[in-house]
Amino acid sequence: MNYRHAFHAGNFADCMKHALLVLLLQALARKPAAFSVLDTHAGIGRYDLGGTQATRTLEWQGGIGRLLHAPPAGLPPAYLDLVRRAGAPDIYPGSPLIAAMMLRPQDRLVCCELHPEDSHALRALFAGNSQVSVHARDGYAALPALLPPREARRGLVLIDPPFEQPDEFTRLAEGLKAAHRRFATGILAGWYPIKHRAPVRAFLDSLRDSGMRDIVALELTLRPPLDPTRLNGCGLVVINPPFGFVEAALPALRALTHLSPDGTGEATVTRIVEE
Repeated sequence: MNYRHAFHAGNFADCMKHALLVLLLQALARKPAAFSVLDTHAGIGRYDLGGTQATRTLEWQGGIGRLLHAPPAGLPPAYLDLVRRAGAPDIYPGSPLIAAMMLRPQDRLVCCELHPEDSHALRALFAGNSQVSVHARDGYAALPALLPPREARRGLVLIDPPFEQPDEFTRLAEGLKAAHRRFATGILAGWYPIKHRAPVRAFLDSLRDSGMRDIVALELTLRPPLDPTRLNGCGLVVINPPFGFVEAALPALRALTHLSPDGTGEATVTRIVEE
């Protein structure tokens, strides 16, 4: 993928990832005890849909643009509410801004962003927000240092890499394993693209063989994943999914199949490893 996220902000993959993120955070917020969120590949936090990069691809028009115009049944209402609060239709929020907007006073957010310009923009976005800290460092390398969360025994780790490197599936699997070693009780989520099935199968097999328990894979495809040169879909693997999450996630994924241009979209939830 040609990666600076501003080119892709608000596309169908963002909508899928962020709708599920909202459901995960809502589940954490059901209990009064504090929770912590670690976003390892945070980006800049908010994206100008009228900017040069977004208008070059116009991917958002087939994603959040359609959802705002005609919200399908099953999509979490809180997701679109947060998007509107962030400034839609001109601005689309990234995962750190969505998480920050959902924090309660006792919760906190830790963001990692390696790109110097992006980490600077992220710091500016959260300047003065004592609940959010930004680290200009590699998110994978930061996992052992930042986990387990010091302030909370409950939390979510979101690993959302850019998939610029050919070994990114392997790095994601190793990152999830590293996070689990340090924070075995946490909710661990990893986003991945679906171009064709072979690398996805190998990735999920590596998690199945890892010894970790309670793993589900949630996937959305807009078209059959047969062309390895196209982003045909995406997935979110969740380790230790919270109670009720899977039941809420499937209607959300089915709602997002309406974004398929030719009506061939599919939504699946697969248990990779039992509890």
